[in-house]
Amino acid sequence: MACTTILVGKDASYDGSTMIARNDDGHFDVKKVVVVEPDKQPKVYKSKIGKASIELPENPLRYTMIPNVDPSSGVWPASGVNSEGVGMTATETITSNPRVKGADPFVEKGGIGEEDLVLLVLPYIKSAREGIIRLGSLLEKYGTYEPNGIAFNDDKEVWWLESIGGHHWIARRVPDDRYVVMPNQFGLDNFDWDDAYGAKKDHMCSADLRTFVTTNHLDLNLNGEFNPRLAFGSAADSDHIYNTPRSWFMLRYFNPRTYKWDGPDADFTPESDDLPWSMVPEKKVTVEDVKYVLSSYYQGTEYNPFAKWGDPKKHGMYRPIGISRTSFMTCLQARPYAPKEIKTIEWLCMGTNAFNSFVALYPNVSKIPSYFSTTTMTVDSNKFYWANRLISLISDNNYAATSIHIERYQNKLQELCHAQIAKTDAKYLETKDLTVLEKGNEEMARIAKKETDKCLNNVLSAASNHMKTGYSRTDN
Repeated sequence: MACTTILVGKDASYDGSTMIARNDDGHFDVKKVVVVEPDKQPKVYKSKIGKASIELPENPLRYTMIPNVDPSSGVWPASGVNSEGVGMTATETITSNPRVKGADPFVEKGGIGEEDLVLLVLPYIKSAREGIIRLGSLLEKYGTYEPNGIAFNDDKEVWWLESIGGHHWIARRVPDDRYVVMPNQFGLDNFDWDDAYGAKKDHMCSADLRTFVTTNHLDLNLNGEFNPRLAFGSAADSDHIYNTPRSWFMLRYFNPRTYKWDGPDADFTPESDDLPWSMVPEKKVTVEDVKYVLSSYYQGTEYNPFAKWGDPKKHGMYRPIGISRTSFMTCLQARPYAPKEIKTIEWLCMGTNAFNSFVALYPNVSKIPSYFSTTTMTVDSNKFYWANRLISLISDNNYAATSIHIERYQNKLQELCHAQIAKTDAKYLETKDLTVLEKGNEEMARIAKKETDKCLNNVLSAASNHMKTGYSRTDN
């Protein structure tokens, strides 16, 4: 699954929140948002792809997830928040190399993967750190059939885990004052073995990882410092077109003056293999920043596919972040200043990010509004997913005519989201009544539908005026 991830530590964000966000870039997979109550969580989970059968712990937590509407290939729960306010997004498909895969082959039968991970982990953890521990133990026991990166957050920490071969894994806590960018490529560029095998304050890994590295001659570093990206990752020609340009754009956005990003004497280019995994941003990161970079198609650069300037041969030469086939994107924002019941906000958008907008949902509820939760495989503009798919298709093919309507839609709905959060927060703090959150979500759905319908009408009208079959008497 080709995706893009950004992680934000609490001291790097605008309000002290931690944030984990990811585009889910499948094959135009139809998605919905649902709540799983403890009594609906299976006792024994059986996967469809890996054919794994796993007995699950007792007393699961309630959690949200974003499964495929079509269950034929499995659940694919993708992202969610549990009733303790812990967030998880799974997964960022990453890369590996033949040395790693030869030393620890993937587990094709009985292994676990993206189809399974949220369901197997999120209902059973009460912190981001616990998420790493549980997922790591599952990888060691069952193995995996694919390389993945997985993020967890609570209101104090963000953790990132990358799988290595069939049974190994490595994880780091995101430094509080930094953000992390991840395309579909192995990311970690430094690691402290002593901490991982000692206090485990900021680093964790599978029990035998250091021995695994030594035995299989995986350490390629010359300076004595261990770089996991060199040991476990890739630097293929395809990475330079498909993966590293995405990291370059995001780092360039958050740190425009820290390095020189453009020109013949640039410190880093879209094809650099040594782009930093994490950086301290030049300003604090907002939810709007996260939405912007995960919607990017290289605006302001000569690689923009819609550009009217620069070398036409470079337009669209790199894989966009906001790619056409995105199913959804979530930003899980854990707010340290809010009570546990309303601590985490699940920001959601669906369809191609370049042309959609966020909505803000409270995940600590027993049901999600039907606008988001009752999507079917039938195209229906009365559902958030399908309305945004239609907006995206029309706008992509009529960029000049529709871009102003997209900008207005995104700004207006984002504004209304913040207002609705403030209103619902205040009502909950006054009443301590959890039903306030469901009512707040229903109002958010009403607002989102109104603004989304308006945008769809506007782009449809604007694009209709540019149809090739258009003609009037004055045209002859």
